[in-house]
Amino acid sequence: MHRIFTTSVASVYPHYVAKAERKGRSKAEVDEVITWLTGFDAPALAAHLEAGTTFADFFDQATLNPDVDKVTGVVCGVRVEDVEDPLMRKIRYLDKLVDELARGKAMEKVLRS
Repeated sequence: MHRIFTTSVASVYPHYVAKAERKGRSKAEVDEVITWLTGFDAPALAAHLEAGTTFADFFDQATLNPDVDKVTGVVCGVRVEDVEDPLMRKIRYLDKLVDELARGKAMEKVLRS
């Protein structure tokens, strides 16, 4: 088991926000991306962050967006669609979406609208 599986989402979330904000995006946009991917609304996301939910439990409780298979490409040198472990693929989806947001892609493209 990879150690990221037992890492709390709350410990990584500030890094997602900081990455986006460095590139002129907002915390609200990061939340929108997470909401799109996981199906959690704002109060549910806040509850998971406050509770220190691990990535394993976070994605176990999530209902992934039906368009998640449209999230493709490379993040951290890894092709997202080729990741074999289902949990690691979900984490990479999140990484990829935040990365696209930070690179200035329009929200409609990030959310595959």
